[in-house]
Amino acid sequence: MNVKELKLAFFGTPEFAAYQLKYLVENNYNIAAVITAVDKPAGRGKTLKYSAVKEVAINNGLNLLQPNNLKSLEFIAVYDSLHIDCAIVVAFRMLPRALWNKARLGTFNLHASLLPDYRGAAPIQWAIRNGEEQTGLTTFIIDDQIDTGGILLQETCAIDPNENAETLHDKLMHMGPSLIAQTLEGLHTHTLRIKAQNVATQFKTAPKLTKENTQIDLDLSAIEFCQLIRSLNPHPGAQALLKEGAKETVIKILEVSYAPLKTIEKHHLIIEESRIYLGLKDSSVELLRWQFPSKRGVNVKDFLNGYRFKTPVFVFSTL
Repeated sequence: MNVKELKLAFFGTPEFAAYQLKYLVENNYNIAAVITAVDKPAGRGKTLKYSAVKEVAINNGLNLLQPNNLKSLEFIAVYDSLHIDCAIVVAFRMLPRALWNKARLGTFNLHASLLPDYRGAAPIQWAIRNGEEQTGLTTFIIDDQIDTGGILLQETCAIDPNENAETLHDKLMHMGPSLIAQTLEGLHTHTLRIKAQNVATQFKTAPKLTKENTQIDLDLSAIEFCQLIRSLNPHPGAQALLKEGAKETVIKILEVSYAPLKTIEKHHLIIEESRIYLGLKDSSVELLRWQFPSKRGVNVKDFLNGYRFKTPVFVFSTL
């Protein structure tokens, strides 16, 4: 049997996963089923929105499944009836044993880090935030825990000095198809050695982004602050509280640059020649791009062309 004749199941939801599915379809792999999240209301009108993976599945006439409960006996019975040879999981929720142990050659995950570092929901953001110089992709066999299974293949890539979450996401996304194809071939030919993850030493984690861990931190160094902002750009954006006199506004900072020659009191902002600088614990940064509630992100210079603050010095803080 040729590797492209294997009956594959594909689990995924966002754009990162949809790109991998599109590659498999365009290269004539046999996709027996696509499993994605149920449609969710989005926007002010709360209209139901398809996942990116669902759009690829519909556009290519694939067998699409959207179970509310992955553990339901009805869905498991449907999945069993497909007699899957190999299952691929990309950016999806945790699978129950009743699913991941069914595929003849195994169920593997494509994860956006070099495991065991950065297990969790936001590996791209935390790698940038922690100042890593490289990251990569890992394919691994799924087990009963999150991102702990035996490693199949890994590929590294550099994190550029000005990399943000969007550019690194796209870089890793485009690396994914090759690693998936190599993993499928290796499992099909039984030429891959599964390597247990080395957890003897402490490893770095990648917890889900929350309101608490996406706020600015003015006790960071200027370099660390820049890393934080880049890690959350463009989504969800680093949240901050802008205080102008008695007025308080929750905004998002999208882009900054290091401005070491400015001496500014911590927490304070100053405006100089259509530029805004923020004082940190040990240095300062220039704010280049930000976003106000219900508005699009805008360059600070452009913002200042149409808005005049009542005071030349105002305060920034966490929420």
